[in-house]
Amino acid sequence: MALEDIHVRWSALIALLFLAACTTSPPSNPANACVIFDEKGGWFNNWYRHASRVEKEFNIPKSVMLATIWQESRFQARARPPRTRLLWVIPWRRPSSAYGFAQAQDGTWAWYQRETGRMNAKRRRFRDAIHFVGWYHDHSARTIGLPRDDAYSLYLAYHEGHGGFRRRTFEQKPWLMDVARRVQRRANEYERQLARCR
Repeated sequence: MALEDIHVRWSALIALLFLAACTTSPPSNPANACVIFDEKGGWFNNWYRHASRVEKEFNIPKSVMLATIWQESRFQARARPPRTRLLWVIPWRRPSSAYGFAQAQDGTWAWYQRETGRMNAKRRRFRDAIHFVGWYHDHSARTIGLPRDDAYSLYLAYHEGHGGFRRRTFEQKPWLMDVARRVQRRANEYERQLARCR
C-alpha cells in the first residue's frame, strides 16, 4: 500500500472520529439532573458550566431551564416536530420550523440572535440552546412579571408566546396546562436532585 493511501485513510478516520465526537447524544438518564451533568461534563462542552453561566446571567434556575428542554426535545440536539401526512401515508410538511434542543422557531431564534448579538448561535448546540431558554424566560419574567422559578407559567409563556400568554390562550388548551404541570413537577425534581449532588 502506498504511503499516500495510508495518509488518506488515516485522515478520513481522524475526520470521522472528530465528527462522532462533535455529535451530541442525549443523556442516558434524562430524568436525573445529576446524571445529565455528570455525563455531559466534557472539557469542550460542559453542560453544567453552560447552565451555571446562564443561571447567573438571567437568574433563571438551572432546574427550570432543564425541565423546559426536556419537554421540548428530550435533550435531542436535532429534534424537529414530526411531519404531517398527505393522504394519511406520505410524509409531508412539518407543522412548524421548531428545531434543536429548545425547539425554537426560525423567527424567534432570529430575534434572539439579533437581541443578544450571538449571530453564530446554533439551535443544535446545548450551550446556545440553554442560553436561548434562559434569555426567553428572562423576557417572560421582565415583560409579563412571572416569577423566575415558576416553571409552570414560564413554560406556558414559552409555548404560547408573550402575547398568547397575556391573552390566556392556554386556557383553551387543557392538554397544554397538563404539560406545563409536568414541566413544573420535573423542575421541582431536578431542583431536589441538584441540591443533593452539588
